[in-house]
Amino acid sequence: MKLHDMVEKPTPDMAPSRYAVLGRYVITPAIFNLLKTTKPGKGNEIQLTDALCALAKQETVLSYEFEGRRYDVGDKVGFVEATIETALRHKETKEQIKAYIKALASHI
Repeated sequence: MKLHDMVEKPTPDMAPSRYAVLGRYVITPAIFNLLKTTKPGKGNEIQLTDALCALAKQETVLSYEFEGRRYDVGDKVGFVEATIETALRHKETKEQIKAYIKALASHI
Protein backbone atom coordinates (compact mmCIF):
# COMPACT_ATOMS: atom_id res chain seq x y z
CA MET A 1 0.00 0.00 0.00
CA LYS A 2 1.10 3.53 -0.56
CA LEU A 3 1.61 5.42 2.69
CA HIS A 4 0.12 8.88 2.97
CA ASP A 5 0.19 9.60 6.70
CA MET A 6 1.11 8.04 10.04
CA VAL A 7 0.37 8.93 13.66
CA GLU A 8 2.81 8.18 16.49
CA LYS A 9 1.12 6.04 19.15
CA PRO A 10 -2.44 7.30 18.66
CA THR A 11 -5.15 6.54 21.16
CA PRO A 12 -7.69 4.06 19.75
CA ASP A 13 -10.22 6.82 19.09
CA MET A 14 -7.60 8.91 17.21
CA ALA A 15 -6.14 6.10 15.09
CA PRO A 16 -6.66 6.85 11.39
CA SER A 17 -6.79 3.13 10.51
CA ARG A 18 -6.43 -0.37 11.91
CA TYR A 19 -2.86 -0.69 10.58
CA ALA A 20 0.27 -0.45 12.72
CA VAL A 21 3.90 0.23 11.92
CA LEU A 22 6.25 -2.40 13.24
CA GLY A 23 9.50 -0.48 12.98
CA ARG A 24 11.18 -2.32 10.13
CA TYR A 25 12.06 0.02 7.31
CA VAL A 26 13.92 0.25 4.04
CA ILE A 27 14.26 4.01 3.62
CA THR A 28 15.95 6.16 1.00
CA PRO A 29 18.80 8.45 2.15
CA ALA A 30 16.44 11.45 1.86
CA ILE A 31 15.22 10.60 5.38
CA PHE A 32 18.43 11.95 6.93
CA ASN A 33 17.87 15.52 5.75
CA LEU A 34 14.27 15.31 6.91
CA LEU A 35 15.33 14.09 10.35
CA LYS A 36 17.67 17.08 10.68
CA THR A 37 14.72 19.44 10.29
CA THR A 38 12.05 17.43 12.11
CA LYS A 39 10.85 19.17 15.25
CA PRO A 40 10.27 17.18 18.45
CA GLY A 41 6.82 15.60 18.46
CA LYS A 42 5.12 13.12 20.77
CA GLY A 43 7.02 12.77 24.04
CA ASN A 44 9.07 15.82 23.03
CA GLU A 45 11.25 13.50 20.94
CA ILE A 46 12.16 13.64 17.28
CA GLN A 47 9.93 10.96 15.79
CA LEU A 48 10.87 8.90 12.77
CA THR A 49 7.12 8.75 12.13
CA ASP A 50 7.03 12.51 11.52
CA ALA A 51 10.00 12.33 9.14
CA LEU A 52 8.38 9.42 7.26
CA CYS A 53 5.21 11.49 6.81
CA ALA A 54 7.31 14.30 5.35
CA LEU A 55 9.12 11.80 3.12
CA ALA A 56 5.77 10.52 1.83
CA LYS A 57 5.04 14.05 0.59
CA GLN A 58 8.30 14.03 -1.42
CA GLU A 59 8.43 10.48 -2.76
CA THR A 60 6.49 7.24 -2.74
CA VAL A 61 6.61 5.40 0.59
CA LEU A 62 5.20 1.89 0.49
CA SER A 63 4.04 -0.42 3.25
CA TYR A 64 3.77 -4.18 3.38
CA GLU A 65 0.92 -6.01 5.07
CA PHE A 66 1.99 -9.30 6.63
CA GLU A 67 0.32 -12.08 8.56
CA GLY A 68 1.85 -13.09 11.84
CA ARG A 69 2.31 -12.05 15.42
CA ARG A 70 3.10 -8.44 16.25
CA TYR A 71 5.52 -7.93 19.11
CA ASP A 72 5.77 -4.62 20.96
CA VAL A 73 9.56 -4.49 21.13
CA GLY A 74 9.37 -1.01 22.64
CA ASP A 75 8.08 -2.77 25.77
CA LYS A 76 10.52 -4.86 27.85
CA VAL A 77 8.21 -7.89 28.04
CA GLY A 78 7.40 -7.73 24.33
CA PHE A 79 11.11 -7.49 23.48
CA VAL A 80 11.89 -10.59 25.59
CA GLU A 81 8.95 -12.51 24.09
CA ALA A 82 10.09 -11.72 20.55
CA THR A 83 13.68 -12.69 21.33
CA ILE A 84 12.80 -15.99 23.00
CA GLU A 85 10.20 -17.03 20.42
CA THR A 86 12.57 -16.23 17.57
CA ALA A 87 15.40 -18.19 19.21
CA LEU A 88 13.09 -21.17 19.75
CA ARG A 89 12.28 -21.26 16.02
CA HIS A 90 15.90 -21.90 15.06
CA LYS A 91 17.31 -25.40 15.35
CA GLU A 92 20.80 -24.14 16.26
CA THR A 93 19.55 -22.26 19.36
CA LYS A 94 16.32 -24.04 20.30
CA GLU A 95 17.76 -26.58 22.75
CA GLN A 96 20.06 -24.04 24.43
CA ILE A 97 17.20 -21.63 24.94
CA LYS A 98 14.90 -24.34 26.30
CA ALA A 99 17.61 -25.38 28.78
CA TYR A 100 18.15 -21.77 29.82
CA ILE A 101 14.42 -21.21 30.40
CA LYS A 102 14.15 -24.42 32.46
CA ALA A 103 17.17 -23.44 34.57
CA LEU A 104 15.83 -19.94 35.04
CA ALA A 105 12.37 -21.21 36.00
CA SER A 106 13.86 -23.49 38.66
CA HIS A 107 15.28 -20.41 40.44
CA ILE A 108 11.98 -18.53 40.55
